[in-house]
Amino acid sequence: MSEAAVSPNPSSPKLIPANAEHRYTVTRADLPLSCPMPGMTLWNSHPKVYLPVEATGSAQCPYCGAIYSLAD
Repeated sequence: MSEAAVSPNPSSPKLIPANAEHRYTVTRADLPLSCPMPGMTLWNSHPKVYLPVEATGSAQCPYCGAIYSLAD
């Protein structure tokens, strides 16, 4: 298979690798917050879970351990 056949489509939106980072900063525009977030690749991810980040300003995903911080 040629390299061109496996290259991503340049017109498709850039996806964030799911569960690749352990800390994410989110804004109020990202609420309601879920892990994995929209825009993350889902092929290697866990089931979606909603996180109450607005209650304390941070939340941790019970599946992957990622920590989300709410930026004001």
